[in-house]
Amino acid sequence: MTASRTSSDVFRIDRREFLAGSSALAASLLLQKGGYAANVHRFQHGNFDISVVSDGFLMLPVEIVLPDAEPAERPDIMRRLGGTPERAPFHTNIPVIRTGSDLIVVDDGSGTHFQESAGKLSANLLAAGIDPSEVTKVVLTHAHPDHSGGTVKTDGKLTFANAQYFVSEREWQFWTDPNFEKVMPQALHGFAKGAQRDLFAVQDRLTLVGAGDEIVSGMQVLDTRGHTPGHISLQLAGGDGAGHEGLVITGDAVTSNVVFFEHPDWHFGFDTDAELALKNRKALIDRAASERLALLGYHWAYPGIGRAERNGAAYRFVAAA
Repeated sequence: MTASRTSSDVFRIDRREFLAGSSALAASLLLQKGGYAANVHRFQHGNFDISVVSDGFLMLPVEIVLPDAEPAERPDIMRRLGGTPERAPFHTNIPVIRTGSDLIVVDDGSGTHFQESAGKLSANLLAAGIDPSEVTKVVLTHAHPDHSGGTVKTDGKLTFANAQYFVSEREWQFWTDPNFEKVMPQALHGFAKGAQRDLFAVQDRLTLVGAGDEIVSGMQVLDTRGHTPGHISLQLAGGDGAGHEGLVITGDAVTSNVVFFEHPDWHFGFDTDAELALKNRKALIDRAASERLALLGYHWAYPGIGRAERNGAAYRFVAAA
């Protein structure tokens, strides 16, 4: 793991404040803007019927969102993200994908293990008429608590009782190290405990995958390490009828469609390996622009679907119509 500011300095924020997320006022303001995304967005891509279901939203502090920005740049960018100069909302967009006999969920949200403004997936699935018992596969892009924290319900039962689970082999090896307290920075210990809680809960139904593997026909694993040591994204084959051949579900490889499209050389405060994350993030955005790939981002403004266009030395995000 590359030593970086993100594994020490930037991770040092007050844990209780971060988990709480924000004041009730800030949360209520976002709710008035549709932060829980009660209306599920549905679309077709090739042989895949996709519903984007919200898990709610997170409030992230400016030190995490913009560690490389100059102080004078920060307030305007944070306001463009819908927040205040101190913190901004990041939506949580979970793809639920029907193909053949499978119903696939990509990441299962926060459950009760993160901020109170998140953990809404189960309720929103039911509101959308999606039965969790019918889910056959759950793919975890990585094991951060806002992506895998919904694995187990408060009663100890699995949220998706009949599903098989998939995570990258590198992710499993990193987070399940029994000696993590000796080999990881202190700032990662809480994340490791949460990852072990979630991964061990499904160990008997877990498949470890790597780059190039297929979850189902036409759904391929991409190596997008850096945000975590085993982070993966998914590429779906086929077209969307709008000229895009291929859809990439990015997970947290590109955490903001504003910050990292417009400033591709900036870091993100929760990337475990900051330089590798930056390299893979730039490569993914550039490839998406070159190949006209459709993109779906986990923390982008709901429903998080669009494409990348080159804009000089940077990029712009074009939301799907």
